[in-house]
Amino acid sequence: MKKSVTSFILLLLVIALLVVTAVYGVRIGDKGLKGIFDEGAVTLGLDLVGGSSITLEAVIPETENTDGTSDEPSVATSAMMDQVVAVLRNRVTAAGYTEAQVALVSSPTGGSNRVRVDIPNVDDPEVAARYLGTTAQLMFATLNEEEQMFDIILTGEQVKDATATLQANELGQQQYVVALQFDSSARASFADATERTSKTGEPIYILLDGAVISAPVASERIDSTECVISGNFDAASASELANLISSGNLPCDLQVVEKRAVGASLGAEAFERAMLAGLIGIILVMIFMIAVYRLPGLVASLALIAYIAITAICIVLFKVNLSLPGIAGIFLTIGMAVDANVVIFERIKEELNFGKSLKAAVKSGFNRAFTAVIDSNITTLIAAVVLWIYGTGAIQGFAITLFLGVVISLFTALLLTKSLLNAFVGLGVRNIKLFGAKSADENL
Repeated sequence: MKKSVTSFILLLLVIALLVVTAVYGVRIGDKGLKGIFDEGAVTLGLDLVGGSSITLEAVIPETENTDGTSDEPSVATSAMMDQVVAVLRNRVTAAGYTEAQVALVSSPTGGSNRVRVDIPNVDDPEVAARYLGTTAQLMFATLNEEEQMFDIILTGEQVKDATATLQANELGQQQYVVALQFDSSARASFADATERTSKTGEPIYILLDGAVISAPVASERIDSTECVISGNFDAASASELANLISSGNLPCDLQVVEKRAVGASLGAEAFERAMLAGLIGIILVMIFMIAVYRLPGLVASLALIAYIAITAICIVLFKVNLSLPGIAGIFLTIGMAVDANVVIFERIKEELNFGKSLKAAVKSGFNRAFTAVIDSNITTLIAAVVLWIYGTGAIQGFAITLFLGVVISLFTALLLTKSLLNAFVGLGVRNIKLFGAKSADENL
C-alpha cells in the first residue's frame, strides 16, 4: 500500500512538473526553455503572423538548350525552373523556415519563369530577397598576376557538404568557421595548388559570386578532401554561407521583380479561436471519458493533460513552425491518444466481465490491446513520414506535429496510463463498477 501511495504521488508530481514547464518554462543559469506562452517561444506560420513575399524571375540565356538535341526551348525552361524551385525550397528549409511556400507563377508574357516565395516571420523583404537571389557560385582560385585573372582550382559543384561550426584558432580562441568537404575529383588539384602556394606564400582566394570572402595562406600541402573557410564570421554569417553552399547553385541568375511585406491571412484572432475550439474539445473529451469509463476515464484525462504538456514542450524545444494545419495535427493526435485508451479500457472491461480479478484484468487488458494500438499508430507514423519527405510548406508542418503527437500519445497511453491505473489498484480500489464493468465480482 505504501509503495502504491508513493508511486501515485510521484506520478501526479511528474504531471504537475510537465504542466509547469510547458507554461512557465525552465531556466538553469543563463539558459533554459521558454514556456509555450512566452514571446518568441513558438514560431507561427505565414497564415498566422504574415511575413515577406518575394517574386523572382529567371534570366534564361538564349543558348540554354545546348545539349545537341532538338528539344523545344519550353521543355528546357521547365526543367530549369523545377531546379530553381528545388534549390530555393532547400534554402528556406535549411534556414529553418519549414512553413515557407515556394511555387511557380506565370509572368505577364504567359511564361512560367517566375517563382514566388512566401516566408513567415521575415518582416524585411530586402533581407529575404538578398538571401534567395544569391547564386552562391563558389570558387577556390589563385591569382594570375600576369593576366590579372583568377585561375580556378575547384568549383562549388565539387563541394559535397558545408557546415558552420566552432573551432579553436592559433591563439586557442573559439571562432566560427565553415567546414567544407570536397569530392574526390577536387583532391589532386587542391593538393597541387596548396603545395605551390605554400612555397611562394601567395594566398588561395575563396570567391563567392566573384567576390573574395577569404584569402588564407596554406602553410603546407593539403592532400585531403576537407577544408575550413575561416574569417570574420559570426554564428549567423557562418550559418548563412554554409546554407547557401549546401543548398546548391542556381542553374541561372534570378532577378527580383517584386518584394513586399504581407499581413497574416488569418491572424491572431483565428489563432485564438482555434485554441479556444481545441480547449473546448479537450474538456468535452475528458467529460466523455469520465462519464463512460469512470475511474479509467479520470486516469485517461490525467494522461491527456500530460500529453498536452509534453507536446507543448516539444514544440518549443524543436522550434516547430506552427500554422493552422499544424494545430490541426496536434488536435488530431489528441483524439488518437484517447482512442488508444478506449481500446485498452474496453479490453479491461471485457476481462472483468469474464470474471477476472481487477489486477489481472488491467494487466491482461494492456497486454491484449498492445498490438492493436501499436499497429494503428505505426500506420499513422508512416503516413506522417511520407508527408514530411514529399510535402512542402504547411504540409510539412502538419506532418511534424502529427509525428510528434503520435509518439507522445503512445508514451502516455501505454506507459503513463498503465502506471496510474496500477497505482489506483495498489491503493485498494476494489469496486469494479468504477471501471465500467457489469460484474459485481470484486475479488482481487
